[in-house]
Amino acid sequence: MLVPALFWFALAFIVACIEIESEGKWGWAEKAPTWFRTTGVVGKTYGLLMGGKPFTGYHLFMFLLPPMMFHIPFVSGLKLTLAAEFNVWALFFVWCPLWDYLWFVLNPEFGAAGFKKDKVWWYANSIWIFGLFPADYLIAAAISFAFAGGAQLAGKSDALAGHAALLTLFLFMTAMTIAASPLYHRWYRYMRRSDDRDKAGIFHR
Repeated sequence: MLVPALFWFALAFIVACIEIESEGKWGWAEKAPTWFRTTGVVGKTYGLLMGGKPFTGYHLFMFLLPPMMFHIPFVSGLKLTLAAEFNVWALFFVWCPLWDYLWFVLNPEFGAAGFKKDKVWWYANSIWIFGLFPADYLIAAAISFAFAGGAQLAGKSDALAGHAALLTLFLFMTAMTIAASPLYHRWYRYMRRSDDRDKAGIFHR
C-alpha cells in the first residue's frame, strides 16, 4: 500500500502545485479566464451539491481529469470489474480533498494556518468541523468508504482495510508536507524574484 499511496499523494501534490502556479492566491478560479455559473438549473444544482460553490468551466474539466487518470490502467489492459470500478471511485473521493487541501498547504498566500472559514470565500457556506476543515472533506471521506465497502461486497476482500490504510498514509504524508511547506514557500518566492517574460519573444494580440 505504501507505493500506491506515495504515487497518488505525489500526483495530488503536483496537481495542487499546477493550480497554485496558475491561480496564485485567487482560488476557485476567481481570476481565471473561465465562465462562472450560480444561476440556472445547472448552476443551482452544482451549488447545492458543492456547498454553494459556483460552477466554472475550469472545474468542469478539472473534475473530469482524475476519473480519467484513475481509469488509465483499464484502458491499458487491466480487466475492469465492478469491484475495481468501486475502488476507483473510493480513491476519487478521498484523493480530491487531499488535492484540495494541499493547494492551501503549499500556497504561500495561505499555508495550513491560513485555511480558515473567514479566509476562504468558496468554503464560507460550509460547516466547519471544530474550525479545522469543512464538512465537505468528511462527507467525501464517508462516500469514499461507502465505495470501498461496495468494492468489498463485489469481491475485493481487503478493500475496506486497504482504503483505511491508504487514508492513514495520506494523513501522515500530509502532516509531513505541512512541516516541510515553508521550504516550498521559500522556493516559490525565490523563483519570483526576477522574471524573463520580456525576453521570451511573446507575441501580443
